Amino acid sequence: MRPRKPDPTLQTDMFRESPAAILDRRHELLQLADRIDWDRLDALYGATFVEHVGRPGLPTRLMVGLHLIKHIKGLSDEAVCAAWVENPYYQAFCGETHFQHKLPADRSSMTNWRKRMDGDKLEALLAETISIAMASGAVSERQLERVTVDTTVQTKAVAHPTDSHLMLRAIEWLNRAAGTHGVRLRQSYLRVARRARTEAARLMHGRGHKQARAHLRFMRTRLGRLIRDIERKTAGDPVRLKALASVLERARTIHGQHPGDTGKLYAFHAPEVECIGKGKARTRYEFGVKASFATTNERCKGGQFVLGAMSLPGNPYDGHTLATQLDQVARITASKPTRAYVDRGYRGHGVDRQGLQVHVSHTRGITSPTIKRELRRRNAIEPVIGHMKQDGHLERNALKGAGGDAINVLLCAIGHNFRLLLAWFKQLLLLILAAILFPQSQAHIRLT
Repeated sequence: MRPRKPDPTLQTDMFRESPAAILDRRHELLQLADRIDWDRLDALYGATFVEHVGRPGLPTRLMVGLHLIKHIKGLSDEAVCAAWVENPYYQAFCGETHFQHKLPADRSSMTNWRKRMDGDKLEALLAETISIAMASGAVSERQLERVTVDTTVQTKAVAHPTDSHLMLRAIEWLNRAAGTHGVRLRQSYLRVARRARTEAARLMHGRGHKQARAHLRFMRTRLGRLIRDIERKTAGDPVRLKALASVLERARTIHGQHPGDTGKLYAFHAPEVECIGKGKARTRYEFGVKASFATTNERCKGGQFVLGAMSLPGNPYDGHTLATQLDQVARITASKPTRAYVDRGYRGHGVDRQGLQVHVSHTRGITSPTIKRELRRRNAIEPVIGHMKQDGHLERNALKGAGGDAINVLLCAIGHNFRLLLAWFKQLLLLILAAILFPQSQAHIRLT
């Protein structure tokens, strides 16, 4: 059923004080909660539930609020559920009318709620941040027309993909799958594989590459034996063969891949992980998915807001993604960009639209001082991406599958914008208090 809503006509609890009488309404979280259109979000996200069937879903404001707090504060699902019980401001932000001693949901409820979401629905939440910023004066409509676009790598929460590690994981997964579906193996090879993996890692660390390769060949041979054993014992059973098809396919890929091959598997449980090289000195290769972001070129009063965010599976060329990114910015902001500033990775983008200028950094022949100044501002997108990685969950994505990659990119952008809005509301409050306490200095107070 659709999510339930609190009944405003219910009698108040005479034994418990309402948070409205205790909490400071000037707090930035409560200021933000008053500006979010919860009814519109409830109508949008509630449409993913069926009508009049099953138990009513958890309130939309509760689930959206938990995800917003999670990405604003950079917490995990478990941590945000624990913090919600301890913090009355978190509870008021999520729509509670009285202080609760227990979260009316489970940590798994956040996972189940995310499974119902997709990029289009979360784009509406990103658009809500822009609407709030415009209504509060943190950003102007003119500043939305000049954007900066760049790509980065959203790394996946996987171990570093060495050959010994991948083959050990394949052996473990095959044993687990065989036990689940009742396939009796001739030998598990778990003990000898774990020992060989330990020895290979030790020898690689100690520059004993020749001896380490011998252990790798040993593990590859045992993995092949295990694959053939399962294939023989499931050959006449189409039900078991279908159930084990995915695990066997991944194990065959790991068994047959070598350095220099294409289409390699870098994580057994996450086949969507890609190896991406961005030319960094510290991390030559990163394992995850490419992500694209668009921000305001000018630093607005409230900061540099993210106007668009999307994951790019398949590691496409940056220039081929520019048109799609600008279309997303137009959908979210309801304003078509007139100038886009990109780095040299977007050369040959092929975007030719009426009323749109695309400027690539380090391009000769630019005479306009405005364009030169705004082109120098292109590098300001790098700290924005750094904040999403350091303060959010862009650095290590724990959500499953390609859908989890797309959801996490958008939620990181939403969390960044809400962090800017919270700082903006706090700044406005300080300015108001300063104007009240020191009226003589009002002429010297201005927004930065």
